[in-house]
Amino acid sequence: QVQLVESGGGLVQAEGSLRLSCAASGRTFNSYAMGWFRQAPGKEREFVAGISWSGGTYYADSVKGRFTISRDNAKNTVYLQMNSLKPEDTALYYCAARKFIVLVSPEYEYWGQGTQVTVSS
Repeated sequence: QVQLVESGGGLVQAEGSLRLSCAASGRTFNSYAMGWFRQAPGKEREFVAGISWSGGTYYADSVKGRFTISRDNAKNTVYLQMNSLKPEDTALYYCAARKFIVLVSPEYEYWGQGTQVTVSS
């Protein structure tokens, strides 16, 4: 069983930055791929970024060059550094975990409760 707790969301102006964190429980964190997804009101949940158990990273085209995903296995934590934020990045951001490989579809075993990111114009 893996429990995930996100933090770091908030209100920021356009072109600003935020760093999201996702703290995971469990002793096998380094065998999990971690993903960040987001869901805006009235829209489907969409893939934002993922990092495999071996450190390979993947990004949605909409955030490539602006967002960076990283992980610290010693701290059981994954991060999402978000720069040059746009109003269209406003959403509830979720952290998710699954064994080994990243999927861009939401087929993950474990999910956090989400942290709200709001970008004002």
